Amino acid sequence: MNLRLIVVGKTDEKYLQHGIDIYADRLKHYINFELVVIPALKDQRGASPDMIKEREAVALLKQLEKTDRVVLLDEHGKQYSSVAFSQYVQKQMNASVRNLAFVVGGAYGFAPSVYAAAHDKISLSLMTFNHQMVRLFVIEQLYRAFTILHNEPYHNE
Repeated sequence: MNLRLIVVGKTDEKYLQHGIDIYADRLKHYINFELVVIPALKDQRGASPDMIKEREAVALLKQLEKTDRVVLLDEHGKQYSSVAFSQYVQKQMNASVRNLAFVVGGAYGFAPSVYAAAHDKISLSLMTFNHQMVRLFVIEQLYRAFTILHNEPYHNE
């Protein structure tokens, strides 16, 4: 299985990028992993949140293949414990999903066309997080899922 994390805009904070780099490197020991960064939109002055989401949707949808299993990180998605999330990942592998794509939208979330392309929605918390922080949280949870699946001592129950 190939695993991609697709995000909108570069990560501005160095400490977040450092953490993302650490977990991306660790994750590659378990699975073919790619972080796809869609450039931030230029000249958003005067654009409404809906207009921004629609413009981001065009770029996001170009990154998705018809065979991708698309999972949106969305505040209205299903919540998992870390162990249950590892079971979700295992289920995708057991179902012979070739490409699993986790998608983190921009600051305003997703346009309806992106929701229509999604197979699943996952929420990390009832709390709202900065969309750049979510990247680190997701990649750490993906790494944690693989350590759980391999019975390694990273996760404590």
